[in-house]
Amino acid sequence: MSDIDRNYAQTLMREAGLDGLALFQPESFRYAVGAPAGVATMWGRAGAAIALVPADASITLGAVASDHAAAAIRAAAPDLDLRTHRIWIDMLDLTGTASIDDINAAYVRSGRSGPRPETFDKAVAFQLLGDLLKERGLAGARIGVDLEFVPAVDFEALKKALPKVVWLDGSPILRRMRTIKSAREIIRLRRAALAAEAGLVRMAAAVKPQAALPDLSAAWKEGALGYATENGFALSGHWDFISVGQNLADMAATVSPGALIKADVGALVDGYSSDGARTFTYGPAPALALEIFKALEAAFACGLEQLRPGNSFCSVHNAMLSSMRRDGFSEYYRGHFGHSVGGAVGMEEWPFFSASNCEVIQPDMVVALEAPFYGQGLGALMIEDQFLITQTGYERMTTLPWTLRDLAEATSS
Repeated sequence: MSDIDRNYAQTLMREAGLDGLALFQPESFRYAVGAPAGVATMWGRAGAAIALVPADASITLGAVASDHAAAAIRAAAPDLDLRTHRIWIDMLDLTGTASIDDINAAYVRSGRSGPRPETFDKAVAFQLLGDLLKERGLAGARIGVDLEFVPAVDFEALKKALPKVVWLDGSPILRRMRTIKSAREIIRLRRAALAAEAGLVRMAAAVKPQAALPDLSAAWKEGALGYATENGFALSGHWDFISVGQNLADMAATVSPGALIKADVGALVDGYSSDGARTFTYGPAPALALEIFKALEAAFACGLEQLRPGNSFCSVHNAMLSSMRRDGFSEYYRGHFGHSVGGAVGMEEWPFFSASNCEVIQPDMVVALEAPFYGQGLGALMIEDQFLITQTGYERMTTLPWTLRDLAEATSS
């Protein structure tokens, strides 16, 4: 099932003068058709998987993918108009097969006999895309491509393969489509955020004198994975940036009295990544760290005051940076104070809460707001949380407090 709002996509494409989008990035393919693009995308080249999204919402989606990925795609999206090309992997259904002769006969019956390419043949994939375009009356149309992904050499090959099509950059339209989340996307991001939070709870419980950073990372992963299992879903990935103590580059650091422990973490559900961070100490924090964190708390609160539909992303940035200035940080600069989250590459998606981004905040966006400070020789301090934008404001997706929590004090009490 696609996560694209076809009516919203139709509006955006028509405003941009596009008749459709051809999406080549694996994450964009999954977003468009609701199924993974397959192993052939490991090469990072255009053509392994292609999703065709016509601007006219009444015209069906189309897709091109490998024969190896076809079964999984059809199972996830049985109504999808899917065309397949051969890749290097030789695979056959051997159900009921008793001999080598039976195997050879099965190849012939399946239509999967014959030579296979070294990896995949992009020329064949491009021609299959051409078939989809022609059948939808788009053979000479204006089609946007996710050029933020497509290698230049592959784009040139695409233009030569289908010269009647007017190929344009569709990346800005795709970004805007992805900012508004479907109900299914919101569920994934909510689950991912709660799993990551459960990991933080487990990590905090593992903090003790001489506990090593790798052990804290392992405890976080155990907590996140355990939460997912207990609640009937699976994680498709996870990541963590944890620092302990004054040396931010020391990946073998251990907990000592007064150490700052910053955990910036995310869990992935069906490719959708959460993003959140908390900061802890073990024992009383240095006075300077307390002063900095107080300023971060104030800035975070100012950002939240601006986090509502109709405001701009830059207004949030301005509010947070102005707060830091009021607290005396005249030279503190931050390129962005957060971002959208979803299923694109990495854990940070456009739009960003930056000084130059005047994109308007809209309902059904899911964003991460963050207030960080990194000081080599002191440690890292960070508040970050994930929010669903509602019709009137925001809904927080997690429950842990944003305070600088002393874990030694919590243990003793």
